[in-house]
Amino acid sequence: MKLLYTLSFSVLLSVSAAAQKTTKAGLKDKAVIEHFKNDYKKKNYKKFTGQITVKDKQIVFDNKTVLYDPADKITTLLLKEGLVYPQLLTDFQVDKFENEDSDRTQKRFAKLQKNWKDAFDVNNIRLSSASEQAFLSSDPTVKRFKVMCKDPKFPNMMAYYFELTDKRADQNTSTEEFIKNAKLTHIFQRTE
Repeated sequence: MKLLYTLSFSVLLSVSAAAQKTTKAGLKDKAVIEHFKNDYKKKNYKKFTGQITVKDKQIVFDNKTVLYDPADKITTLLLKEGLVYPQLLTDFQVDKFENEDSDRTQKRFAKLQKNWKDAFDVNNIRLSSASEQAFLSSDPTVKRFKVMCKDPKFPNMMAYYFELTDKRADQNTSTEEFIKNAKLTHIFQRTE
């Protein structure tokens, strides 16, 4: 009898834990929810058109490298499909710097520097722990993924939220098929 109660309790806990990973937002997700509610702007980002070279645990986009875990299927697909790549993230960082309402003096100083955009160059980053953030979208044609990023130039981990749109998708479309047919339509970044 004790074994039956223990087994039932274990199953109940594992089911509720699995449900929390995909459907409920935590306290840390409040800022992300607010971003998608208030500051969201849809954009169409281009897929990578250069040469993609897949090696053991890294993918090289022309001359820029991204490290990844091949067991992480979402990150692997995002990279191999050319939806996420270092040059895109570099351009995103530069655009974010130029368009944010931050210190104008800092912007003037940066633009006086020779090759000031080099400070935003993304290379040799590690992308990992990709997960679908189902609580951020109820539309089956839009999926939002959180991918952790470790850049050797910064001490903290960053989280990128990538929104993908596949107009032909429905509830039955697998994540793999969705990513293969999708376009990148929004990027949000925050420090973890």
